[in-house]
Amino acid sequence: MSVAGNGVTVLLTGLPSSGKTTLACALAKWLRGEGRQVEVLDGDEMRKLLSPELGFSREDRGTHVQRIGFIAQLLSSHGVVTLMPVIAPYASSREAVRAHHQAAHTSYVEVHVATPLEVCSRRDVKGLYARQAAGKVSGLTGVDDPYEEPEAPDMRITTHTEDVKESAAAVYALLRSRRVL
Repeated sequence: MSVAGNGVTVLLTGLPSSGKTTLACALAKWLRGEGRQVEVLDGDEMRKLLSPELGFSREDRGTHVQRIGFIAQLLSSHGVVTLMPVIAPYASSREAVRAHHQAAHTSYVEVHVATPLEVCSRRDVKGLYARQAAGKVSGLTGVDDPYEEPEAPDMRITTHTEDVKESAAAVYALLRSRRVL
């Protein structure tokens, strides 16, 4: 049985290996357990399927984030809770996604997964930091390419000081308090 409800887009932005996708998957499982329609639009998966022609320039990264944001808004406008774990390194592209949601009167929440670079580098889920340190890749967000930390996100989560269950519970509580669930 599916729970009828509002849709909302939750952008989970942060450095590579900050815990965005882990948090999105935990929250998705929780919400699906309540019978809600949920989609996770992971930045890496979407890049392969939606933006394979794009590189990693500032313009291409912005285009990629806005493409995912467009799909998220569309899903959310149809009652789907859409979780968007995407690095989204630039404030301008995050603001464009927020503005698109506002113009369409679709709920939008920005969560900064604020894990320090040192912790992300130790986690190194995809081996990006090791490859960058070895000189095999450049343009790594937060190392040799900028990550513009959100100045006023709707919530800031510190995955290095709490477990994933606590982080998911905090985002869930925010969504409930905003009456988007």
